[in-house]
Amino acid sequence: MDNLFWIGFVGAAIAIAFAWLQSRRVMTFSEGSDKMVKIAASIREGANAYLKHQYTTVAKVFLVVFLVLLVMAFATGGEMLSQFTPFAFLTGGIWSMLAGFVGMKIATSSNARTAQAASESLNKGLRVAFSSGSVMGFTVVGLGMLDISIWFVILRFVAGIDDPLTLGNIMVMNGMGASFMALFARVGGGIYTKAADVGADLVGKVEAGIPEDDPRNPATIADNVGDNVGDVAGMGADLYESYVGSILATFSLGAIAGYGWAGMILPMMLAVCGIVCSIIGSFFVKTKEDATQKSLLTSLRTGTYLAAALSAVAAAPLTYLMLGNWGVYIAILCGLVGGCAIGYFTEYYTSDTYKPTQQLADASKTGSATIIIGGISLGLKSTMASILIVAAAVIVSFYAAGGSQSFNLGLYGIGIAAVGMLSTLGITLATDAYGPVADNAGGIAEMSGLPEAVRERTDALDSLGNTTAATGKGFAIGSASLTALALLVSYVSIVQEKTPETLDLSLTNPLMLVGLFIGAMLTFVFSAYTMSAVQTAAQSIVLEVRRQFREIAGIMEYKADPDYASCVALCTKGALREMVKPALLAIIVPILTGLILGPVGVAGLLGGVSVTGFAMAVFMSNAGGAWDNAKKYIESGHHGGKGSECHKAAVVGDTVGDPFKDTSGPSLNILIKLCSTVSIVFSGLIVAFHLLG
Repeated sequence: MDNLFWIGFVGAAIAIAFAWLQSRRVMTFSEGSDKMVKIAASIREGANAYLKHQYTTVAKVFLVVFLVLLVMAFATGGEMLSQFTPFAFLTGGIWSMLAGFVGMKIATSSNARTAQAASESLNKGLRVAFSSGSVMGFTVVGLGMLDISIWFVILRFVAGIDDPLTLGNIMVMNGMGASFMALFARVGGGIYTKAADVGADLVGKVEAGIPEDDPRNPATIADNVGDNVGDVAGMGADLYESYVGSILATFSLGAIAGYGWAGMILPMMLAVCGIVCSIIGSFFVKTKEDATQKSLLTSLRTGTYLAAALSAVAAAPLTYLMLGNWGVYIAILCGLVGGCAIGYFTEYYTSDTYKPTQQLADASKTGSATIIIGGISLGLKSTMASILIVAAAVIVSFYAAGGSQSFNLGLYGIGIAAVGMLSTLGITLATDAYGPVADNAGGIAEMSGLPEAVRERTDALDSLGNTTAATGKGFAIGSASLTALALLVSYVSIVQEKTPETLDLSLTNPLMLVGLFIGAMLTFVFSAYTMSAVQTAAQSIVLEVRRQFREIAGIMEYKADPDYASCVALCTKGALREMVKPALLAIIVPILTGLILGPVGVAGLLGGVSVTGFAMAVFMSNAGGAWDNAKKYIESGHHGGKGSECHKAAVVGDTVGDPFKDTSGPSLNILIKLCSTVSIVFSGLIVAFHLLG
């Protein structure tokens, strides 16, 4: 059965080939006028400069951690840590970085092309932006499958590891590098994009009363750069980590459940089927001219739902042939259906075609305070649907896979449900990554003076992008909760092998209870650090924009150009400075907790951070998405339209929501999984050295 490993390479080749073809297709479109080309080049230059600085900073941290892992692995002869893990840590980080980088490169090459295409028709603008998103989506899944397949071959056929349990436990540790890079990319990019966005909105739209993306605003280029480094490069690294993490966790659970090599190969086969089905679904994403938001949403849903349906059909014979267990197939269906359901309810709470966001826009009639209160209430309420969906998926997949007969069989069902949920990530991520491209296209249309009709089309695509971005984040955090549970079980299994006595994981154990509290605290402190980082970086942008309006004569009359470069430099400096603290928090706290409270305390921490992190992430992402679309709902002509008092109140709400939905919220799902993988990798150290327990 292990000889079927080649299926992973086939899937990787199909995904990467499709991404390459889509990128070639995008590049055939025109970038428009000379002015559009110049603006796009400035955005591209800023994004490249930021990523160069970010990768240089992260490389130093990676080197330190690599050396620590190297010492742990070789000084103990591999007893404390597999000697392959330090090198897998590096490769995971490199692949994760590459996934984000490729996505950013195509996004910055597609923004002006999307604006130009939108000047011809709405459908053409949608197709160009979606094709750009497809490059990101299929690059992520292609590189993910390639990484997993290469390491499987190295461990199984080069190193000669013939025990599935040993190989599964080593493989699950390989996700740490991807999680590590994803957190830095998501946090750093999120700080950059929201610092620029908040600064541009507060001074430009609220104080100066000029339109969004007005060329007179010094922070506009930085804002557009931020869309790419945060919502594209950061998101690519984030979902690469989710995709790889879910498959690796299921590898370990398959071995624990006694399925052997078949339990490991099945997740790979499901992922490859998902790639093919996502490619088919992508051809059904199209719309008509003058389409409503509901019609545009239906266009994207058609592609994603079709891909999920095809995957469900393909998974049936695969599961039966590999395992002969229809219960595991039901678990896979739970993941597929659960992912679609989370996407639907995320759309319901964040799209302005539904009542929640429309009612939120109504709250602007009484000022910014009431729209902020309404947004917080909406976000809190929205957690119920996602949590109940995941809870149902966990219970059904556990018992369907045989949990009542064997606890380990049930846990494999939960892990394979996470793989099912992420199997169509190629098209799901394409619908998400398309959003920042559409947003940039709107900015370029405004700055280059294209007709109002073009801006209306790009605004429609941008508003849709806000909803699909929220859907993507809901999808990521939903799968993260299932993957985190699988990783928690892997951690307990690995620690139990190294500990002679049985671990007491009952809630009445004080070490477990304290660990739960620390995990819950970590969610809130991490969120505080990331929110504070945006506040600090945004303040410097606000002051700089005010200074330029005050000191550079002729900006408001179009007689002088703003100093865009200074805002780009400030955002770069602020993001790199502020991203380190929250990222290191996710690494240091689990290790310190383990060294003090022991393995049981860490298990409690993982439980606490998983539950609270899931709820907080859904709340923040949905509240932020609703605030943003409430603003766009008003801008479309409701409640007085642009420039009205309602619009000003909505801009303030959107500004509050920016770090919610693009910095803190999406970073929490990485926090959950990074804590788990760090705990697994350092489990040998924690078992050997701890004060209590």
